[in-house]
Amino acid sequence: MSFRQMVPGLILAFSLISTPAFAAPPEQARGEPGGGGVLSLLPPDAVSDHVLDADGKSMAYMATAGTLDLFGQDGQRSAAIFYTAYVAKNRDAGRPITFVFNGGPGAASAFLNLGLVGPRILDFGPDGRDGANAKLVDNPQSWLNFTDLVLIDPIGTGWSRAVKPDDQNEFYTVESDAESLAKAIALYVAHNGRAASPKYILGESYGGFRSVKVANSLREDQGILISGIVMLSPLLEGRLVFGGGDDALSAALELPSLAAAQLERQNAFSDKAVQDAQAFALNEYLPVLAGPPPSGDAGRALYGRVAKLTGIPEDVVAKNQGFLGSVYRKHSDGDGAEVASAYDASFLAPDPYPQSDAEHGGDPILDGFVRAYGGAFSSYARDELGFHTDMTYTLLSTSVNRQWKWGGRNDGGSRLSAGVTDDLKELLSLSSSFRLMVGQGYSDLVIPFGVNKYVLDHMPSAFADRVALKLYRGGHMFYTRPTSREQFTTDAKAFFATQPPAAPAVKSN
Repeated sequence: MSFRQMVPGLILAFSLISTPAFAAPPEQARGEPGGGGVLSLLPPDAVSDHVLDADGKSMAYMATAGTLDLFGQDGQRSAAIFYTAYVAKNRDAGRPITFVFNGGPGAASAFLNLGLVGPRILDFGPDGRDGANAKLVDNPQSWLNFTDLVLIDPIGTGWSRAVKPDDQNEFYTVESDAESLAKAIALYVAHNGRAASPKYILGESYGGFRSVKVANSLREDQGILISGIVMLSPLLEGRLVFGGGDDALSAALELPSLAAAQLERQNAFSDKAVQDAQAFALNEYLPVLAGPPPSGDAGRALYGRVAKLTGIPEDVVAKNQGFLGSVYRKHSDGDGAEVASAYDASFLAPDPYPQSDAEHGGDPILDGFVRAYGGAFSSYARDELGFHTDMTYTLLSTSVNRQWKWGGRNDGGSRLSAGVTDDLKELLSLSSSFRLMVGQGYSDLVIPFGVNKYVLDHMPSAFADRVALKLYRGGHMFYTRPTSREQFTTDAKAFFATQPPAAPAVKSN
């Protein structure tokens, strides 16, 4: 899940208090009652046995819905982090384990759990958008087929909370978020004997940004090395996403996504057509936007071509001198009767405020049918996993997003300066076996695929064979489309299969 449309840029996102934290031994951490306050509502870990039927075979697995406790230097518990783990029984030696989180900042892991990787998935009906009547069904494409899974909710999301409400925002920085999640991963590895397992991270949206920061924190502070990262619609460089409506490069990198959305609406989508739009965007559109606005025949020719590519009326394109970031939602359908989603620009919904020239109301996807993931996961955890709590499950927290500090603990920083390109270069340089796969939706306007293609295209050539970009029909959460979900899962399975073999491990019962 993400950012630009959530307050003030929630990209579908969390450290500890300013002093370092340590973990108590399992028997101490898990033997304590809730400890008062909201954490007293958290029950003991719930462990249950299940069977996954997929790929023509059955796999027995154990599910755990529980919490990992973090402690401060004073020995007092500072926070509890909720997680859901799915572990194959009788697993082969070297079976990998993948740690999964969403983004936001402020999103819980239910999106990826019930939307992509878990053994159960939320079916939104024949049209793929019926949240009111969505149903949980078995997921034949569960990633449990090729990796064990641990889905983690950062502090302030899901059922993860700080002990003291006043300390909550101490977790809402890039640095402290990475540290707390790295500690949670280290705790899980230690408690469950997974030191020898190949370890991966899957992160969506801001979770892609987070995955790199967590990998660095694991290496530097916990002595744990990650074998690879899979990113889904990730934030890589803030300057290219949040640079403003008059940035020529950002506009050019966004245009192919608008073109892809228009092709979808016309039932004319093809990879070739999108590639042609990319070539136009970088070779013709970008140079014009970077200079003085065109006029006369030159202006009409350019604006007319942009209008044809995007479906936005030519007079609207001309009025905005070719910059479309602020107008596409209200004008993508031409007559203004519908609004487009930033999360999939091909997805249109009736405009609740057609009389207004400005955008009003929520996003048709983020604030529409995918909200059902929250209630569905709460019921699933209670009814199928046995995790009974009266605490509210927080799917998306605008409070976390508003309080997020993009700099350090004492520096709010700017999302414009946030980036992980250099961190990725370090990871690729320091570990010759580390690999990266990025999955993107063609019609995503939150993180346009052209942005991340640009970033990855400019990585050092020495890393080219260990970095892959995969494109799919759909938007920011392209996994809500069954065909794209299946294709992404197939690509992920191949990605995991190419990793170097792990050290021998003892088989688990």
